[in-house]
Amino acid sequence: MEIDGIISAIVIGIVIGVLGRLVVPGRQRIGILWTILVGIVAALIGSAIASAAGVADTNGVDWVEWLIQIGLAAVGVVALDRAKSRR
Repeated sequence: MEIDGIISAIVIGIVIGVLGRLVVPGRQRIGILWTILVGIVAALIGSAIASAAGVADTNGVDWVEWLIQIGLAAVGVVALDRAKSRR
């Protein structure tokens, strides 16, 4: 992976993390860095799932891939929030 790929993964991860956090109702007790990390992981895993399902490369915006990534980010935010609240 080249430097521009890493930078774009971080930027997309930020967007996906924030959108995933907005989908989850209520207040989350995780910081912005955790949100970004969850977003980056969700973006990478979501891209792999979309590629495996054959919906990653479409003409125009890849809405299904974005929905998968946002859903994974929301699940990650909830899981991390619950893990932090048990402490």
